[in-house]
Amino acid sequence: MATGAAEGAHGPMHQFEINRLAEFEIFGIDASFTNSSLFMVIGVALIVGFLALATNGRSLVPTRLQSVAELAYEFIANMVRENVGTAGMKYFPFVFTLFSFILAMNMLGMIPYSFTVTSHIIVTFALAALVFVVVTAIGFARHGLGYLKLFVPEGVPFWLMPLIVPIELISYLIRPISLSVRLFANMMAGHTMLKVFAGFVVSLGIFGFAPLLFTIAFTGLEFVVAFLQAFIFTVLTCIYLNDAVNMHH
Repeated sequence: MATGAAEGAHGPMHQFEINRLAEFEIFGIDASFTNSSLFMVIGVALIVGFLALATNGRSLVPTRLQSVAELAYEFIANMVRENVGTAGMKYFPFVFTLFSFILAMNMLGMIPYSFTVTSHIIVTFALAALVFVVVTAIGFARHGLGYLKLFVPEGVPFWLMPLIVPIELISYLIRPISLSVRLFANMMAGHTMLKVFAGFVVSLGIFGFAPLLFTIAFTGLEFVVAFLQAFIFTVLTCIYLNDAVNMHH
């Protein structure tokens, strides 16, 4: 029994366990400061610190930090322009913040013995729900009740409307779920696989050379996945923004 408990404590799923660092309760709601909260604070501090250093004393001949910050700015700005148009640039701060936060959380999770915030569905769903609420608010603010035309595609025969409108509505309402599950599932699956193969390296001893090589290669792939998932989440946010701003069908 003790052996089983020990294995569970060091199993591949142990890395996703949320631990309370400081217990708080507000109006009966558990608002404890956890390891997840800590890494979110660290991530935000790193982003703010990096941007503050990169933009401090800007010069015509940029420093390395300034060059990286400018590349990140242009990368997201081009994404917004390509997917939403120039009218979408007013929402650039929101998109840039979203990308920076998700990328920081994904990359922090790659550090050994750290915590991967985006491997928890509650975090990714909160981000996706925020996108959904913001996009819907923008849509109604810009178009009023005309935003409901989004659920009535142009050129569809009238007799098909009772079928098409519910399908369009369901696909719209399911956006937060698909957006959050994609990020959560990829991060959780990747880190679980890494932990499993790392366990093989330890358990096989001198014969763990092959699993070690695979673990190294898979770690490199996970860094790529960490970036791609932040990229995909941000691109989809821009596509949803395009619907709200331009009402394209």
